[in-house]
Amino acid sequence: MSLERRFATGATVEGRTLSGVAAPFGSETRIADFREVIAPGAFARTLAENRDILALVDHDASRVLGRTRSGSLSLTETADGLEYRLSLPDTSVGNDLRALAQRGDLGGVSMGFVATRDSWDGELRTLHEVELHEISIV
Repeated sequence: MSLERRFATGATVEGRTLSGVAAPFGSETRIADFREVIAPGAFARTLAENRDILALVDHDASRVLGRTRSGSLSLTETADGLEYRLSLPDTSVGNDLRALAQRGDLGGVSMGFVATRDSWDGELRTLHEVELHEISIV
């Protein structure tokens, strides 16, 4: 199984904290030649396993912004989807991202995952369970 990536828009900045929905539930997305939707509960197993999930810049593992193990990244499933809260580090990258978020220049959030349970109905893929590895500010 290879790592897949998906994108969601929007981020809110409050002080040094970025927050938003990294993966909305029930929202169809066009991926190449198919459509995809994330089912509620898709992240439940990953979150229950207390995996160390990273927050990165542009999926670049050398640009870590935070992680669940340290508490600088928190992830929660809500009725809307997978929500995140990221405490930005006091580094040049963290400060740059904060300034970009305040100006509204960030593209959004993307996630890197492996689908562990999905189903197909024609060209519509539903992700029922995913193994989340990272979220990225893009």
